[in-house]
Amino acid sequence: MAQKPSIPKGTRDFGPIEMAKRNYIFNTIRSVYELYGFQQIETPAQETLATLMGKYGEEGDKLLFKILNSGDYLSKIDDEELKERNTLHLASKICEKGLRYDLTVPFARYVVMHREELQLPFKRYQVQPVWRADRPQKGRYREFYQFDGDVVGSDSLLNEVELMQIVDTVFTRFGVRVQIKINNRKILTGIAEVIGAADKIVDITVAIDKLDKIGIDNVNAELREDGLTDEQIQKLQPIIMLEGTNEQKLNTIAEVLASSETGLKGVEETKFILNTLTHLGTLKNEIQLDLTLARGLSYYTGAIFEVKALDTPMGSISGGGRYDNLTGIFGMPGLSGVGISFGVDRIYDVLNALDLYPKDSVMTTQILFINFGEQETAYCLPIINKVRARGIRAEIYPDASKMKKQMSYANAKQIPFVALAGENEIQAGQITLKNMETGEQQMLTPDELVDKLL
Repeated sequence: MAQKPSIPKGTRDFGPIEMAKRNYIFNTIRSVYELYGFQQIETPAQETLATLMGKYGEEGDKLLFKILNSGDYLSKIDDEELKERNTLHLASKICEKGLRYDLTVPFARYVVMHREELQLPFKRYQVQPVWRADRPQKGRYREFYQFDGDVVGSDSLLNEVELMQIVDTVFTRFGVRVQIKINNRKILTGIAEVIGAADKIVDITVAIDKLDKIGIDNVNAELREDGLTDEQIQKLQPIIMLEGTNEQKLNTIAEVLASSETGLKGVEETKFILNTLTHLGTLKNEIQLDLTLARGLSYYTGAIFEVKALDTPMGSISGGGRYDNLTGIFGMPGLSGVGISFGVDRIYDVLNALDLYPKDSVMTTQILFINFGEQETAYCLPIINKVRARGIRAEIYPDASKMKKQMSYANAKQIPFVALAGENEIQAGQITLKNMETGEQQMLTPDELVDKLL
């Protein structure tokens, strides 16, 4: 007996209904990006490991899927190296490429390689799958789509303001209530400075970014393992547990960071973004300053964002920030960038959980023409052409099967209308239109049929 096929853990198949829902997500986000002047690009699924390694911090590097070199990939490995079983050393010799971990680093590489062709500031959006060797769980997959928007070549904080407007507009169109969290890596750097642990900024941000998942006690334990003293950890507590309005938090943290030039710069940037959005008064969703928001990826240097759905537990469904020094890694220093990423797979799960897909977003065929035989089919085909020419999605059942089977097909595909043409309809030059939801039937001319469906 043949073994039943399977797919790798952390991946999924998507059938027609799922793809219709996903395309609704893609098209909604795409239309909002384009409202703000973003253009689409694509990059390869594979990148060189030289491009990927060292860009996501130590934790991120561990989650990279590496691709074995073609041919005899062990040809450059001797027996002693194999016996040592040094995984990192072996991987560096037998793997030159990896699957992309996100879309931001490949985008930075793209900008460096195509700099002469680009008009700065360059606003791009990109929707493609990414891969992470993570432990699969609810809402977390090893293969998933991201939908990114980035602006490079501009230091203006108006870019951050527009990205927050894009996030708000997208989730308003989806009908999902969200909370937009904002912080600034300069504020976090300032905090590390004032508690006397400036050299531990990466350890601090990685730890406090887990606050929602593991709680304050475990965060403190991790900080202690990373070498922070009990005194430093104690100084950190009132800062990361700070409460109040955005304005109150900013005023308090400005006092705390009075001795840190970097920290005060972060406060100033955050104030501008929040004050501008408040002045515009167009956001439908709450934006909240959250000093525990760290976003563990090491390339963020300014504002950082994260979006969480309020009506279903799903973790982060969008996030991003400013990464001024990212292209410098590829030999182009001084090019500023800021971007956001929509977690398409998590948004898909949220919309499913809240049943928020519009009915027409999952509708494929709008009308099915019943096949009664050769004569009836010959009569229907020109009408089908006329219907399709007006943009109406139509199909004819390919076989002259029993009526019950054809109707079951229409029900299974949730086709709202069925067209029937027998001897009476052909003689009258008309067609019978049946509404599958109400059961109502009408005799119509082909032109009336098109008007009715439109």
